[in-house]
Amino acid sequence: MKGRAATAVHRALTRDGNSAGMSRYLRPRAAGASVFFTVAVAERGSDLLVREVGRLRQIVTATRAERPFHINAWVVMPDHLHCVWTLPEGDADFSTRWRLIKGRFSAGLPVSERRSPSKAAKSEKGIWQRRFWEHHIRDEADYAAHVRYCWWDPVKHGFVTKPTDWPYSSIHRDIRLGRADPEFHP
Repeated sequence: MKGRAATAVHRALTRDGNSAGMSRYLRPRAAGASVFFTVAVAERGSDLLVREVGRLRQIVTATRAERPFHINAWVVMPDHLHCVWTLPEGDADFSTRWRLIKGRFSAGLPVSERRSPSKAAKSEKGIWQRRFWEHHIRDEADYAAHVRYCWWDPVKHGFVTKPTDWPYSSIHRDIRLGRADPEFHP
């Protein structure tokens, strides 16, 4: 096939003019939403996030000062993190917040030795996986399940035997504030 017929077939086989096989993922945008996130470093098995947890805390604090959000739950694991945020009323832009956190965290750290060619071509350090996973909280039960997931993840991964033994978790704040049982077990 040549010419216009080939072009029409190609367009029919692609989405919105994108390359064949490339989808256009659109994130939900709900102002004031509570959202659960999973964000991971590129090199799974690394201990980067717990090694640099102080740096991560400072960057999150600075980002919240510029673009406020409430932290409902947070756990930092060696190579990934989970959290639940609530955005301010009228604000749905969690992607910019993550871009700032990830970019600021990466600044000043050495380039990862295992960069993909596409990350090298874009001068990315290769510290983070490009995307993150998000889930908009649907109701109180969904909210409670995702907060508990944050607290329980270090136990699930075998780092500790009970959530309170993991130092990089919001469970400690929530126990202090009376929101969590010190003997929490799912």
